[in-house]
Amino acid sequence: MRIRVAHETVYRYELPAKSAIQLLRLTPRNHDGQYVVRWRIEVSEDCRLDPFEDAFGNLTHSFTVDGPVSELRIGVDGEVETQDTHGVVRGSLERFPPSLYLRGTELTRADAAIAAFAEETAKGAEDALGRMHALQTRIYETLTFDPDPTHAATTAAEAFALRRGVCQDYAQIFVASARHLGVPARYVSGYFLRADGKVAQEAGHAWAEAHLSDLGWVAFDPANGICATEAHVRVAVGLDSLGAAPVRGARFGGGGERLAVTVHVDQAGRQSQN
Repeated sequence: MRIRVAHETVYRYELPAKSAIQLLRLTPRNHDGQYVVRWRIEVSEDCRLDPFEDAFGNLTHSFTVDGPVSELRIGVDGEVETQDTHGVVRGSLERFPPSLYLRGTELTRADAAIAAFAEETAKGAEDALGRMHALQTRIYETLTFDPDPTHAATTAAEAFALRRGVCQDYAQIFVASARHLGVPARYVSGYFLRADGKVAQEAGHAWAEAHLSDLGWVAFDPANGICATEAHVRVAVGLDSLGAAPVRGARFGGGGERLAVTVHVDQAGRQSQN
């Protein structure tokens, strides 16, 4: 299927910033089941986008703008052809051995509650694949999707204690649980085409990938209770949400910052509703 993506991030400052620097992980790569037809990033300020690949092989851009800056807009517009690979990820650029993704981070550390949850969930599963499917299903059934109680710096342990969160929290709880069970796992950021026809979304999407010895990397989306399908557009990977964040940056001077994000994900030729 062909998926269209429009993603805009807008920073507004009550007191203009003297300057700003941004790091963007907003560009998907080609791999089996995913082909980028067209993709464009635009910045409202006059600046140069410097492309590079980060440590994980994500296509990344950075830029610096000199102020005064009252408003900064970062826009993405593109189309991607996708095919359903039943969650199996092949043909992706891999810079590190899977064992690196056993490494915990502050955001994905399994506390005692997550460890007990993972161990209990894994009971009865015949193999690693079965354990990951069980983990995905139980996270989906245990947590309530709620954007209010969590934020960008919420840890897996904090979200699990609340039993609430957004897709970022679901993914990080999965990653923390899988690593506790000895399965390499990583965080994935991207976009998701909703089956209900709704195009407008409040943010991009997040899910996880686990490495299984007989299959390689397999993508699990615990926020939807499914493995990744042709409805998923994979953009960046990392040890946690910060390592795969679509937009990160800093400003110098100024104050009263407000952030607005709009995302539209649609299928070419599909009747949609906002």
